[in-house]
Amino acid sequence: MRALKSVKQRYQPTPILTEMMEDFRLMTNDCIRIGLEFERTQDKKAGTLSMRKLSLLCYRQLKRYGRYSGYRLCAISKAAGILSARRKSIRRGFLTRSPYARKPVLSSCYGFRVEKGKLNIHIDSRAFESIPLNSHTLKILSDPEVSVRSFTLTKDSLSLCLSKEVKAIETKSATGIDRNLGNLTVGNTQQVAYYDMTSVVKFAENTRSVIRSFRRDDVRARQGIASKYGRRRGERVRQLLHHVSKDIVASAKANQQVIVFEEIRGIRNLYGKGNGQGSAYRSKMNSWPFGEIKRQIEYKAPWEGIPVITLSRSETKGTTMDCPRCGERLQVPVRGDAGHYRQLWCIRCRKWRDRDLVAVLNISRRGWVRFAHSMREEQGGAGEAVKGNAEHEGEPLILRVDASKPGRNSYPTKT
Repeated sequence: MRALKSVKQRYQPTPILTEMMEDFRLMTNDCIRIGLEFERTQDKKAGTLSMRKLSLLCYRQLKRYGRYSGYRLCAISKAAGILSARRKSIRRGFLTRSPYARKPVLSSCYGFRVEKGKLNIHIDSRAFESIPLNSHTLKILSDPEVSVRSFTLTKDSLSLCLSKEVKAIETKSATGIDRNLGNLTVGNTQQVAYYDMTSVVKFAENTRSVIRSFRRDDVRARQGIASKYGRRRGERVRQLLHHVSKDIVASAKANQQVIVFEEIRGIRNLYGKGNGQGSAYRSKMNSWPFGEIKRQIEYKAPWEGIPVITLSRSETKGTTMDCPRCGERLQVPVRGDAGHYRQLWCIRCRKWRDRDLVAVLNISRRGWVRFAHSMREEQGGAGEAVKGNAEHEGEPLILRVDASKPGRNSYPTKT
């Protein structure tokens, strides 16, 4: 299978690159303007504006910028994506303004070379401009199996899109991931690890308290300082999740496991204003990056040949409330019972069960059943049924991990 990821580095743009990025922004805006005019003047029977139609309308008009021809195609492609997102928002009933590209940027998949530790890109059809690559980028590109597909330039960063053909590992089991406010639960019936994620909430709370303490009369100054602290918070959270996701992928590769997520799209709607929660609780839930940890794992795992699947809402229905041992509906403890916080009672097993443990066991079992079923369909014919409902004599090994200080080569230790 083909795996994709990107590598990003800082760089100092030259005046020529700055001018090229501004021209690319203007070309993109011209394509958007032409596309909007076409949609307003054409009859609905003519159909939606496709990439081919937009290319026929814009390609010749972009020649006046005098840039490399490949940049025209990329500007048209970027404009087509922006217009497609606008049409999707309109279909969903959202009011949209006329879109346009604001920041100077240059993105292309044509006419570039990586030679002698530098990225050479076209200025025009004959001239090139070189950008030095740092040691981290060169180390990744030293892999002969890695190829560069495209590049993206901004005013202070260079991003390279990389691809590699990876052979999928032979999987033996599945590991489920349950995302919660205070922890990240990962595992299956053999072993479960808890990653402490309370630091993520603390980062957000500290940032909000600092921003609330501003007493400047200048609104622009307050916004600039708030943006600075917001970026600082985002970098700290991403770095923390990077260590956690790296450890999860390494563990899944060592144990030959499929990584299984549950579909939680739309979870932000549960914590909106007027839903009955307090402002402090809503701010905590809305500051937890539920999608960021999944994004990081979804590009790191395929790079190592590990399959990642996401169960639908119908497949994950009842993952927290169904007993993973007998399938009985679990009972919520009586309000005020502090001794069984985040625990559920099984009437048939006569046992209290941790709700995070219940969720991750059900997710891993259902994910493995679906993955094995899809593999049998690809291979053709029916195979041996997956034994996912067998009862186990002992409980799974539970590990607790401090996500704030993971070691480079360390794995969760038994507590």
